[in-house]
Amino acid sequence: MRRMIVMLVCLLLAPLAFAQPGSTKRKQTTTEPVTVTGAVTKITTEEGAAASYQPIRTLVIREDSSKNTARYVANGRGRVVNKAGQVVQTAVKPGARVLVYYANTSDVRAVDHVVLLD
Repeated sequence: MRRMIVMLVCLLLAPLAFAQPGSTKRKQTTTEPVTVTGAVTKITTEEGAAASYQPIRTLVIREDSSKNTARYVANGRGRVVNKAGQVVQTAVKPGARVLVYYANTSDVRAVDHVVLLD
């Protein structure tokens, strides 16, 4: 009987011994209105054939709708992917069919990404 009482006391005290202390600090939060300013960037697409990839970081595309060429600048994160969305590590070869996603920023067409269609 004595053993049984000791075991029950241990079972009742064990959770108290391993318990985590509660936090006494309270977080204080405040709400303030936030105003966001800036320009909305519209991404546009153009399909055509790559005419050249020079000078460095500039892609020249011969547009399908005409024989005119358009120049796109790849500043920073412009990337080349295939139709499945996998990154292509090779250079864009002249004559390759491409779909260019770009944003007009002042006088420059900045490349977001290029999809190789061939």
